[in-house]
Amino acid sequence: MKKIILLMGMFGLVFLSFRSQNSDTEEIIQALKSGNASSVASYFDSYIDLTLPGKDEIKNIGKNQAGITLRSFFEENGVKGFDLSSQREAGITMYMAGKLLAKNKPYNITVLLKNKDGKHQITSIRIN
Repeated sequence: MKKIILLMGMFGLVFLSFRSQNSDTEEIIQALKSGNASSVASYFDSYIDLTLPGKDEIKNIGKNQAGITLRSFFEENGVKGFDLSSQREAGITMYMAGKLLAKNKPYNITVLLKNKDGKHQITSIRIN
């Protein structure tokens, strides 16, 4: 009986862990769909790599500065939506790819995430 309870408890913890990991990626997708750069930035790791159209890649930009830069890009281009085309996970790394829908044209976006302490954190964003 104790073994059954222990196994059920362990299964419950694994399920909750998976569910919370899944929900944070869903929240990132919803933030992109609503064009909310601030919500996306709340999932940034301490330092990220950021690439925007027509600009050089910025490596190891701080979370706050990257958030300001992304918010500026979203506002300047009228980002209003997102269509997810691919999402894959391998070990602690995950990536999402899709199209950002903006007022003048769509942009391809790739988001790289790493699982840290049971939560996905964005480590790289490429928009072109």
